[in-house]
Amino acid sequence: MTRTERDPLGTLEVPESALYGIQTLRAQQNFPISGLMPLEPFIVAQVWIKKAAALVHRTTGRLDQARAQAIAAAADEVLAGLHRDQFVVDPYQAGAGTSHNMNVNEVLANRANELLGGKRGAYVPVHPNDHVNMAQSTNDTIPTNIRLSVLRELPALLHAVEALQGALAERGVAFDGIVKAGRTHLQDAMPIRLGQEFTAYAGTIFRARRRLEEAADYLNDLGIGGSAVGTGVTVQPEYPALMVAALREISGIPTLRVGTDRIQLMQSMGDAVAFSGALRGLAVELSKIVSDLRLMVSGPRTGLDEIVLPAVQPGSSIMPGKINPSIPEMVNQVCFQVIGGDVTIAMAAEHGQLELNVMMPVIAHNLLFSMRIITSAITVLTERCVRGIEANVTMCEYWVERSAALATALMPRLGYGAAADIAKRSIREGILIRELIKREQILDEREVDAVLDLRRLTDIGVPEGAHASGAGG
Repeated sequence: MTRTERDPLGTLEVPESALYGIQTLRAQQNFPISGLMPLEPFIVAQVWIKKAAALVHRTTGRLDQARAQAIAAAADEVLAGLHRDQFVVDPYQAGAGTSHNMNVNEVLANRANELLGGKRGAYVPVHPNDHVNMAQSTNDTIPTNIRLSVLRELPALLHAVEALQGALAERGVAFDGIVKAGRTHLQDAMPIRLGQEFTAYAGTIFRARRRLEEAADYLNDLGIGGSAVGTGVTVQPEYPALMVAALREISGIPTLRVGTDRIQLMQSMGDAVAFSGALRGLAVELSKIVSDLRLMVSGPRTGLDEIVLPAVQPGSSIMPGKINPSIPEMVNQVCFQVIGGDVTIAMAAEHGQLELNVMMPVIAHNLLFSMRIITSAITVLTERCVRGIEANVTMCEYWVERSAALATALMPRLGYGAAADIAKRSIREGILIRELIKREQILDEREVDAVLDLRRLTDIGVPEGAHASGAGG
């Protein structure tokens, strides 16, 4: 069953059961691109805006009580989880997000009319453009949506990041007494404590979280009320401030602010780019950390085997008993996707022209999708991997004693050249530096134990007894 609807281009048969209307149907026909539906935050934020506008227009007297209340009631139904299957426009759609804006306008108008005793598709007494979209434009609602939807998703992301930071810090404390070989350029370097490595990872995640928070603050500036080109045509002067106040209450985001330059906020996607950049920074740091975990867990017989990750699934369909670092591998892939999304966002933001960026739909989709997947990936990493990491103390001790870089501890005592010769001989002869020094009686046993005190070598300072002979290097 269908109903006939008309727009400036003509008529179409819209499914009788659809809450959306002819403009949404045209978008479906025009953009069968990805098969993806709009992400939930993108729907919710647009509905927030429509509800806020209806309530504000009721307050100012521009919209009568019955229409305003019906639009708000329809919005509340969507916000409660109803009618979500009616938002059907592909993320890859006409520029600026006009199709998504009209999809929301039509759904709310049709549902509001039903609540008032009307029929779907008749658009009386509530019209999608005249009433649901009153004093609004795609051009100010979609930029506002991007800001609201990101801020809506931000607490979950920050909570996940903070939990990961805490789990890494806890492992840092647990592993603080375990000395292992340091590595630079993937070559032997001076000893480091496993706990120091994990504490540093926690610090890295903390700094990434701070950058996210700082970048997100700019998103609180809302350009709603800019209307078509940012100048506020058809908008009452009191509307922007009333809208921000209403959105604070509806969204539960208390930090929202009235943008001081609505033209600038419409022209530029710079604030979204900055937040995406901070998200990319988190992804880069996170990917590096999980790559380190994969390296440290390599083995168990032919790799480093310094840590043990929780086993979450069999690692091979052909090699029995094989266990892979599956969670870190997943996180790497998510991070690559987030970094790629940031490139898309940067290119889309740069391709705005004059008063509007028409690439906002792809900016919104990539930003929200990146937030969703990295939040989930971090949560899984924390709960199913980091909290359960154990140290392989035996292998840590094995590798650190075999590190050629231990010769560095001899440098203040013997000089660079002599220490380098000892390192080379150790490698060439396959003998530990500690044993070589004792065998050649370069130092007596007490001095060897003092200079090569591995725990002390992981703290700032000159190795004990290093200057006993007065030699330098």
